This record gives sequence, C-alpha cells and structure tokens, in this order.
Amino acid sequence: MPCKVKYYFSFGQMNIILFSRRQSAHVPSQIAAIFDAIARYGFDYSINEEFAEVVAALTGIIVPADKVYRGAAPASGGDEVMICYGGDGTLLDGIHRLALCSTPVAGINSGRLGFLTENNGDGIEPLMERISRGELRCEPRTMLRVEGDFRGSETWHHALNETAIQRRGATMIAVEAYVDGEMIATYHGDGVIVSTPTGSTAYSLSAGGPIVAPSCRCLVLSPLAPHNLTMRPVVIPDSSSIELVLRSRSQSALLSVDNRVCRLDDGGRVRITCAAQRLFLATPHNNSFYDTLSNKMMWGIDRRD
Repeated sequence: MPCKVKYYFSFGQMNIILFSRRQSAHVPSQIAAIFDAIARYGFDYSINEEFAEVVAALTGIIVPADKVYRGAAPASGGDEVMICYGGDGTLLDGIHRLALCSTPVAGINSGRLGFLTENNGDGIEPLMERISRGELRCEPRTMLRVEGDFRGSETWHHALNETAIQRRGATMIAVEAYVDGEMIATYHGDGVIVSTPTGSTAYSLSAGGPIVAPSCRCLVLSPLAPHNLTMRPVVIPDSSSIELVLRSRSQSALLSVDNRVCRLDDGGRVRITCAAQRLFLATPHNNSFYDTLSNKMMWGIDRRD
C-alpha cells in the first residue's frame, strides 16, 4: 500500500477520542472550542483522565465519569477519530494508547514546532467540520516494530518516529549495525538512530540526518556524535531487517522507542523492521508536507535585510 495514497474517511455516528497530557500547553479558549464543536456536530466522545482534569481546572467543564478512560483508549475500530491536543510528543503518546488499531489520528498543535500536529488552534473548527462531512484526509505512515533483549513491560514495541540506542553516561559506546544479516558499520560514539520518514524531522534531523518525504519507502540510520567523523547517515529500503548489537564498557545503555525509554545491557540485540500496520495520520485539507516543511523551517524567509 503506497504511502503517497491519501485516504478519505467517511463516518456514521462519530466518536471523538480526545487525548492530551498535563505538561502540554493548554489554551482555555481552544479547549472550549473543541467541546463546543463536539456538541454542535452531535459527536460522542471519550477523554483521558489527565486531560479531563485539566479541562475542569481551566474551563470549568465537568466531564461525566462514563466519558473518561484510563490507560488504553477505548477504540473499537469503528467510526472514530483520535484528536491529540498538544505537541508532537503528545501525539506520539496518544497513538500508543490506541494499541495500533486503524483509528485515524489528528493533531491540534498547542506546542512550538509541530510536524505531526499541524493544525493550530485556528484549525479546530475546520477539522471538526471535515470529520462531520466525511472529508477527513489521511496519509498512511510507516511504523517500526522493535524486538530485542531490552528490559521493559513488553517484549516488543512500535514506533512512529524512531528507535535509538544511546549512551547513559560519559563513556562512549559501540553499536554494531546489520542490514539483512550483512554488517554495515560499527558506530563508536553516543549511539545510533533508526528513523522512519515521519521521524526524519525529529531526533534524526538534529543528528544530521536527511529530511525524507513521508511517501518514501525507506528507513534512515543516523550516527549520534560519531567518534569516526567519516560516519554518515545511510538510507536503506524499508523492506530491510535491521539488527543492532550493543558493545558497552559501562555495561548498559538506553534504548528509546519514540518517547519511551528502557535499559539495554551490554551484548543486547535489537531487531527493527517495518510494522505490518500503519498509522493513518490526518493531514490539513489545504496544506502539504512541503508547505509544512517550508513554513516550520522558515525556508521562505530572506534574512539578508
């Protein structure tokens, strides 16, 4: 299923799954606008407990107990959309609450940069209107499946942006990287990132990795502060299987899977492949990835004046 295909979701009786975090930047007028639109369009809704408490404190809106969920979002795979209110980190937390079901996810950006949460507060009403009219445009985004010898409550994880092995303290680590069983490099330094095209504008970009359009079928390996300065990011097909092996004199390192972190011991192996299921990310009606890129990176601004 090519990533460049855009899907339009048509709904019957709509359920809006609201999600936000306590630490997100919350604007009372925007929260009120969300609840006003839900009422006007006749949507049903559910909201995570943390956000319900914020809503009550900032707006005085008391959410009925039967609308509040704890832990995993109550998605049934039917006529529903998850709306994440905050920044990109909030959206990443939200999609992990969905347990990777096919529910479309839309982001309202109340943070700073926001490549995933592209709609700002002014986009609340247009977003709700498109949902009500069955005109929600979505793009399928590649996700990573991560398995390995790491310590955590799960034996595998999924990531939308990236997974990375990185040092815990001051001691340099080494990470052996294999692609389809063939060794590509040993990264001596702070670690290595494996990124999806979606994640190419996140951690990978700060490490010097390339910006990749979401429609590309590839993954990016980017070294973190490599000791060998000839090390450069490598782009590989997303059909590849990647294996990372940690070699650390400090006995352990950190494995991050999007915004979740656990411990990886010396000699630990991590296997990374593309997940079978993709995330359906809602995109603005009149905006493209290239528009977002130009606006967020301010590439159209002439700084010579």
